[in-house]
Amino acid sequence: MAIRVLLGFSIPEEDLGHLFEVYQQFVENVFSLPVDLPFSGYRRGIQARQILQKGLEKAIREKLQCTQGKDYSDALDILIESSKEHGKEMTMQELKDGTLELIFAAYATTASASTSLIMQLLKHPAVLEKLREELRAQGILHSGGCPCEGTLRLDTLSRLHYLDCVIKEVMRLFTPISGGYRTVLQTFELDGFQIPKGWSVMYSIRDTHDTAPVFKDVNVFDPDRFGQARSEDKDGRFHYLPFGGGVRTCLGKHLAKLFLKVLAVELASTSRFELATRTFPRITLVPVLHPVDGLSVKFFGLDSNQNKILPETEAMLSATV
Repeated sequence: MAIRVLLGFSIPEEDLGHLFEVYQQFVENVFSLPVDLPFSGYRRGIQARQILQKGLEKAIREKLQCTQGKDYSDALDILIESSKEHGKEMTMQELKDGTLELIFAAYATTASASTSLIMQLLKHPAVLEKLREELRAQGILHSGGCPCEGTLRLDTLSRLHYLDCVIKEVMRLFTPISGGYRTVLQTFELDGFQIPKGWSVMYSIRDTHDTAPVFKDVNVFDPDRFGQARSEDKDGRFHYLPFGGGVRTCLGKHLAKLFLKVLAVELASTSRFELATRTFPRITLVPVLHPVDGLSVKFFGLDSNQNKILPETEAMLSATV
């Protein structure tokens, strides 16, 4: 989906399969310690990135040459046009970096955040019910329980303030990636230590969220902390940065938030779901936050009276995310 719909690439199925295998290798090693030794995870990640960028460059050049007959703009088109509007045409390297970042956002990190969202709705039924109340108030869910007919629109999603709080809290407590690297542009001093220009530094998103003084009870899943009455994320800069910050903030953040909101609305309005195992799975943080053996969930469709529609076989209602 990310390759064909978001970026508008026409890549043969065989080549797409190969690129996906390379991409998996890239994701598995993207956050390895930056030690460039033979057979190290860092070296494997760099090699995978080089192969990916070579394939992406070919696809980008073909795309730039074939602009006829399109009646829509994809994410890459918008990125290119936006840079032109600001008086700076993107280089091929910038296009490749931006494309790879969009793919990463559309696949690995979004899958991680989606799983965390489902897990928290399972753990906190009161949050799910409050979300359903908001859907009823906005006419998305009938008082009887069944979803209203019609297309879910962006302006409708923008009115779902509690939904926005839920997504923000998922991203605060369960940020898909631990942090990121930046290059020091100017020598500066931090806590008595001089950080020279040109050095690579790593910042931790999770540690920032855990230690930020603006958040109360940091280990508690509490979407209301982002509500209008409290707005804990409004005090100070860079206390809340699930998508990074500054000029290098995640290019795919709006796509990711939109996807999570639509998923939450669908889950809340069209199904009942429950954990398919006795206990919740153990979580690992590498390469992105995810359950070690997946999250097994049973989904039940709902009739117009919000009653479960039982499938004919057990296999039809089980899913691992």
